[in-house]
Amino acid sequence: MKFPSNLPCSAVLDSLADGVFTVDRDWNITFFNEAASRITGVDAEEAVGSKCWDVFHSSLCDGDCALRACMKDCGRISNKSIFFIHADGRKVPVSISAAPLVDGDGNLIGGVESFRDLTDIQMIRREVEESWRFEDIIGKSTQLGKVFSILPQVSKSEATVLLLGESGTGKELFARAIHNLSERSQGPFVAVNCGALPDNLLESELFGYKAGAFTDARKDKAGRFELAAGGTIFLDEIGDMPAKLQVKLLRVLQEKTFEPLGAVQSVKANVRIVAATNKNLVELVEEGSFRQDLYYRLNVVTLKLPALKERVEDIPLLINHFVNRLNALQGKDIDGISEDTLHILMRHPFPGNVRELENILEFAFILCPSGFIQVEHLPEYLQPQSKETAPHEDTPLTMDEIKCIAVHRALDRNNGKKMATCRELGISKDTLRRTIARCKEVGA
Repeated sequence: MKFPSNLPCSAVLDSLADGVFTVDRDWNITFFNEAASRITGVDAEEAVGSKCWDVFHSSLCDGDCALRACMKDCGRISNKSIFFIHADGRKVPVSISAAPLVDGDGNLIGGVESFRDLTDIQMIRREVEESWRFEDIIGKSTQLGKVFSILPQVSKSEATVLLLGESGTGKELFARAIHNLSERSQGPFVAVNCGALPDNLLESELFGYKAGAFTDARKDKAGRFELAAGGTIFLDEIGDMPAKLQVKLLRVLQEKTFEPLGAVQSVKANVRIVAATNKNLVELVEEGSFRQDLYYRLNVVTLKLPALKERVEDIPLLINHFVNRLNALQGKDIDGISEDTLHILMRHPFPGNVRELENILEFAFILCPSGFIQVEHLPEYLQPQSKETAPHEDTPLTMDEIKCIAVHRALDRNNGKKMATCRELGISKDTLRRTIARCKEVGA
């Protein structure tokens, strides 16, 4: 079907709900439809003839212009999330699409860009997100909803709770939520990682000691069980607890008492126990490395926390949560994550679970100066061009490794110039020096 000869093209473009404008090769605006005027607050008469960056002041006008990229490569860009400054000074989130303009002879004569106002969508999204928060746990997935549905009842009881889940699924967050919702919420919450301390030190840390119990014990020291009196103690990585301490923990669960090292009298344990592990305790019991009676004492109420790959629909919510938190912590004003970046993260398997997602965003915050986090701000192993060659795609990166990648990439971009690298990353020269030294230590 041919375009009606008696219908001006501008009339069609003015009827659209999306803003549309065109520029010539010198970046002068040549057309500005009615929706563009409504969304930007700039009249078409004022906009036409002006440089596009004088009208929009967008987050891409500082050198990453979408139109410029399209006109240079004769390509197209679709649904890229950015923001621009409205005539009244407020930031307006929009989704843009851009393409080059060519005449009948195939000569490049400029570019065209359309944009959709996302303000209402973002406001609705924020309101809905608040309804998907349970304490500090974010999620709307069915798997997480099942845990949410029983968490209040479990919290109100005094039962021992065993949290099962892969590393990085947020077991300590759930333990804190159980404590905060319980009758013990006014008491202390004490967390202990049973796999992070040597066996002899773990015993004194958990149960304390009396003066003279060993050579350096010059005075009494309270253990974590005593410090948690009236509250909750969270025993993470319980599967790594040595056999000797499993016996003492079993006594705490059975008799509600324990004996500090060197003590002659038992101490009453007024504490609720929440334990967690990413190991299969049933297999450990069969292997003989974990006591069966202790397993059944711990396994009064078991909550299995889903891995992030099992609740993909929670990823956008978690991203917004971490972006808001990192903005507050780092004093930045990142608006969120672009749609194409979100698509990459939605397809990623996240072997490191929520912790890996948090690390990825912390990395992106280093590279993203403002606006929306784009694909190029993601770690190298998530870049589309390196996806096939990534040697350890399924291996989660540590924070040190992620920081080293960011620093090395920035140094490469700045031809090894450290001050320029510092300015790009927004860090001091001392921080850069320490990071480089740390990279050498960890071999990253």
